[in-house]
Amino acid sequence: MNVGILGTGDLAVALGRAWATAGHSLSVTGRNALHAGQAADQIGHTAKTVDPADFATQADVVVVAVSWEGLETGLSLVGGPQGALAGKTVLDCTNAVDYQTGELKPATGSAAERVARAAAGAHVVKALHLFAGASWPYAGPRDSAPVVAVCGDEPSALDRAAALIRDLGGQTAVIGGLDGSRQLEEAAGFVMRVVAAGHNPRLAVPDVDPVALRAAQAVTD
Repeated sequence: MNVGILGTGDLAVALGRAWATAGHSLSVTGRNALHAGQAADQIGHTAKTVDPADFATQADVVVVAVSWEGLETGLSLVGGPQGALAGKTVLDCTNAVDYQTGELKPATGSAAERVARAAAGAHVVKALHLFAGASWPYAGPRDSAPVVAVCGDEPSALDRAAALIRDLGGQTAVIGGLDGSRQLEEAAGFVMRVVAAGHNPRLAVPDVDPVALRAAQAVTD
């Protein structure tokens, strides 16, 4: 798969390296050509830098890994509002959270819905914003693999997202359509607040085995 990464930071590089190892080709672009070149060099020989104007034609899937503040500018650079990304799967990894308060920055809606508006005709999937780049690739036991919750409306885009997450070593949980992405984004703020309070967020949610839960429900029914 030809994966286009819009972004040049740590998450972009970590995801790019993992996907390159899995056999994907990478195209990297961003607002700063020098930074894009450095990110491609860090990813490895299967990654190349492309001009923003040519980015859409080089990618089967587009991964948005930019800061909230640079989101609309980045999408404009690659022709999103003009329909350059129409029909493409676009994974939105934007973390639109205030790191001091944990509050979601958009007053209404979500970053993913902002991406959908700025990438006319694209099939947007919210994914991969909860895990730091250092989480990938995961190479441990399969039953302990990180679960990446995603939101999206287009089945084929969700399938592509799941394939890329699988290549990172993760599992995918589709939790709803794109209109549910605000809740998913707010989960990042919850995690940050638990960490700020001095605790491990893994211990802040119940340990629920879905198989055991279904079995118990079947007995009571």
